[in-house]
Amino acid sequence: MSAEETVLDYYEALRRGEPLYPYFAEDDDVVKVGISDRLTGYDAIAEGLREQSKTTDEWQIDSRDLHVVERDGHAAFGDDVRMQWRDTESETTQAFDSRWSGTLEVRPSGDGETGDGTGDESDDEWLFVGMHVSAPTALDD
Repeated sequence: MSAEETVLDYYEALRRGEPLYPYFAEDDDVVKVGISDRLTGYDAIAEGLREQSKTTDEWQIDSRDLHVVERDGHAAFGDDVRMQWRDTESETTQAFDSRWSGTLEVRPSGDGETGDGTGDESDDEWLFVGMHVSAPTALDD
């Protein structure tokens, strides 16, 4: 999977309500900045995303201008995203035109082995090491 496919798969996982923390590198210095929070370290990101999944549903993510650049095991992305979700606690809908950007690194998948002992690079996966989501203003429904 390419870095671009990873970003698009992340969007799809969000829409489906699937766990998002597996898309992040299990590092202490990985950072995820959201519209209302800043999380540092894999454990904090995983907990924050679990809480988000518990308190939101009906996600709509509309990628409008995704650009991804891959070089030497690293990638950067930027996108304009229309996002909307339902807050299950307040039973309100939130909607934003947002800006997403971040960096990814390619890492060996699992144990780095293909099962045949070759450690084939085709088993590598792209993981977020930084993500930033911001919104200039809230939109009315």
